[in-house]
Order: sequence, then C-alpha cells, then structure tokens
Amino acid sequence: MSDCSNFFDLRGGLANCRARFEQARCGRVAFLGGSITQSEGWRNLVMDSLRAKFPEASFDFVAAGIGSLGSVPHAFRLESDVLSRGEIDLLFVEAAVNDTVNIPGDPDRMRRGMEGIVRHIRLSNPLTDVIHLHFAMPEHLADYAEGRMPKAIAEHERIAEAYGNPSLNLSREVFERIRAGEFTWERDFHDLHPSPFGHALYAAGVDRVLEAAWSRPRAMQAPHALPAEAVDSASYFHGRFAPLEEARIVQGFQLVPRWTPDLPAKTRPGFVDVPALVAACPGAELRIPFHGTAAGILIASGPKTGVLDVSCDGGPFRRFETATDWSQDLYLPWTLILADDLPDGRHDLLLRLDSECNPQDATLVICRILINGVPAFSPKPA
Repeated sequence: MSDCSNFFDLRGGLANCRARFEQARCGRVAFLGGSITQSEGWRNLVMDSLRAKFPEASFDFVAAGIGSLGSVPHAFRLESDVLSRGEIDLLFVEAAVNDTVNIPGDPDRMRRGMEGIVRHIRLSNPLTDVIHLHFAMPEHLADYAEGRMPKAIAEHERIAEAYGNPSLNLSREVFERIRAGEFTWERDFHDLHPSPFGHALYAAGVDRVLEAAWSRPRAMQAPHALPAEAVDSASYFHGRFAPLEEARIVQGFQLVPRWTPDLPAKTRPGFVDVPALVAACPGAELRIPFHGTAAGILIASGPKTGVLDVSCDGGPFRRFETATDWSQDLYLPWTLILADDLPDGRHDLLLRLDSECNPQDATLVICRILINGVPAFSPKPA
C-alpha cells in the first residue's frame, strides 16, 4: 500500500512486531542511524508513543545512532552495535543524509550499505520488521525542486521495495509542506539537525506509519520472504568488525590500548579512549589478511591525518585521502572501503602511510577493521 499524501509506503507492513508486542508483551526496538537518531528528539518521542500504544509491554530500546556514519559503516557495525543485544523485533534505519554527505557520487555504496543492513538482519531473524526513514537536508530539497529523487533515497528505496519494508520519506514531506507555505526551513526547521519542531514532525510521520500498519487486521507472525539473490551481490550483508589484533604490523604502527589525541581537536564518543592501530610516521606499513569480498577501515580522521596507499593481493597501490572537510577541528569517524567486489575468498591488504605526500608528523588512527565475509575458521587438530 502506497500513501503518497502521507509520504509512506507500507509494503509488507509491521505485523510481526505488533504480534510480539501484544502477545509476548515485550519487544526489542532498535534505532540505527547518524546524529539525528543519536540526538534527543524524534527517537524519544517514538519510544514514548510505543509505550503508550502497548502499555502492558516491556521494551528494550537499542539506541544505535552515531554521528557522521551512513549506511556503509552501519552495515559493518550492525552485528556489534545492534544484533549483540539479541533478536530485534523492529528496526528503524536512516542513512540518506549522511550517505548524501559522505559518498555523494557513489550510489553503489549507498545500495550496498543499506542492503547489507537489511539482508544481514533478515538472515539473523526473518521475523524482524524494518522501517526505512529518509530525513531532510537542503540538498534533498534542491533535488525535489528540480523534479528528481535524491540519489541516496532512490537507492535506499530500491532496497525497501526488494525486501518488502515500509518506508517513510520525510524529506519529501518537508519539501512539499514548505512549498505549500506551511512552514519554512530557516525559521522552523533550522538545519538538517532539526529543531524541536522538526523532530516532532519526524515523530508524527512515524506515528502515521505505525497507525496505518496496525489498522490492518491482526495477523500471526510469519517470516519475511528473503529474495533468493541480493539486489547487489557485492552488498555488505556479511559485514562485521574484525579484531584489531588480526592485522599484522610490518613497521611504524602501534596497537595502542586506549588512544587519545595529541592535538587539540574535538572527538566523538566511541572513537577516543579505545584501542586503535596508530601510525605516526610516513612509510609505516600494516597488513590486513581477510576472508571475504570487501574490506576497509573506520578511522578517526583528525588534524594531520595522512595520505594512505593500499595494495590488494599484491596489485598496484591505490591512493586514499583520509582527511575530510571537518578534520582540522574534529577527529571524525570516517569510513574507507579499501577493497570491494572481490571474489569471495582469502585476500591480503597492504596499507602504507605515503612517504612522499605526507609531512613527517602525518598520522593515521584506525579504530575498526571492516570485513565483509564470514570468518574462516581453521579446523582444530584431532
């Protein structure tokens, strides 16, 4: 069921979580997204609404929002940050804003990240209901004014459609209501990090989806159909964090038990006072052996972060800029996919802090190793 006037599509609905909340009188609801989800706002209002709708149910709410992260890092952290809490009954997922900012010219990664999240969670539990949320930003409003759907929203909608998930296009709602003169971006919404008015609008939209889905006749829980083939065979649905200890230091790197920055810049929780692989001089080298189809790193990209050269399986080196537009003032969590769409199997990455492009005080701080692949365990000796 598509309801264009309310900016959502119910598709397969939300019968499973409803049955769980009503019959078992408990439920686990996860909120996966960036800073808009991490902040106090729409998420808290939705939590209050769920408690009011199911007053006899006991909820475990999983707050899995991390600022600046989009669908690609979400796919790799799903296991540790969400599934580690147990089976999820309802997942809210948003990444259209950060995908637009972080990987604006890479629709393949937008698709692979979002499908990685959805297919992974459905492989974990076929009963999990998923709602895709598309939040607003000026770039999206400009796209709609030109008559086109934003790339990130289009790719995320492809996945929602393929897996039968409800989606709510709050970006389109904001655009249409501003165009109708109901409010303005500058006065009422303020920013892509919404004002309280914006958070309330987002929560009201979610409430419309829930009310519409649960106005359908009650149904027993039933597994969601899993497409036999992924929309994109290179999607990150086996994404995980690999232990930092699996990397092999060649020279110049150190495994620091609790990394803290030497330079005066802001940090983000979860990316400071944590173990990290740190290189503090050009020419430092690190090997990452892995089994799978893709690999990358999640770094703290701050002042003086260095240019990185990477070779996969002994091939030519590719250069990666690790600095961002925000790195001078902030150690930003930043994702780099270093090898992608590989044949499933054993591979080896060689990372080198470039000795020609970098100043002598260049650094690289690796907080997570990202692997898309099922761990390959060697059989135990008899």
